[in-house]
Amino acid sequence: MPRKARIDAPGALQHIIIRGIERKAIFKDDSDRDNFLDRLS
Repeated sequence: MPRKARIDAPGALQHIIIRGIERKAIFKDDSDRDNFLDRLS
């Protein structure tokens, strides 16, 4: 059974979760993480 469609309202906040396989680190360092966050915004 499919899940209900998400509400996509302009300006709405989104909760984003990312996790590496086996909870391994995703980013090499803080600079790498900051670069990723800049691309999201």
